[in-house]
Amino acid sequence: MRRPLLLLAAGLIMAGSMAPELASAQQRRQGDQEREEQDAAKKKKRDSEWSDVQAPLPQLRNAGPCPFVKVLYDAGRYVEFKDGREASGAVSYSGEIQGISAGCQYKDDEPIKVTMEVLFELGKGPLAAGSSKTYRYWVAVTQRNDAVLAKQYFDLPVTFPAGQDRIYATEKIAQVTIPRATATTSGANFEILVGFDVTPEMAAFNRDGKRFRLNAGTAVAGNTNEPK
Repeated sequence: MRRPLLLLAAGLIMAGSMAPELASAQQRRQGDQEREEQDAAKKKKRDSEWSDVQAPLPQLRNAGPCPFVKVLYDAGRYVEFKDGREASGAVSYSGEIQGISAGCQYKDDEPIKVTMEVLFELGKGPLAAGSSKTYRYWVAVTQRNDAVLAKQYFDLPVTFPAGQDRIYATEKIAQVTIPRATATTSGANFEILVGFDVTPEMAAFNRDGKRFRLNAGTAVAGNTNEPK
């Protein structure tokens, strides 16, 4: 029992002589913590602005991290207007990618194999030509923040049940294969992007942050229904 008491006493003596240093260290820690909180706030704001939806990737025994999986902001929503008039009463069909879940696996010098599920929310507007619509979307593999390595298009045919102007659909991408140059090439070097096949006008509409409800057009009389 003696040794703990002696160590405690010695600690109390040292604490008195080191009080200014401890106070200074505490101030530095507080400053570091404030900077970390500011950086985290900036990152959260940036991710929110760019709708950076990174997939929740399962923790598998891989040779390295999985590729980043996200929705391309300019192509994350689909709003089809009749005659190009940007008003909810002129919407024929609309859609939005609500989320992506994905997982990857690779080891040694094997290629990266990614499986994905994409959740779509799709809407039928007042000027829809019918209850059926085939949406088109794409999945692209890019060198992170660089060139597109591969891109593939997919068709998503849907039928809106009678009386419903909004439905959900889940698309399963069985496998995206990404070859690696060497065994040391990790998944962090790549991104997988997902988006609707949009026109330049649709992309500009998304880029400007304009949006309608997916069932746009069922508005109350007197509402001008201009984009927000």
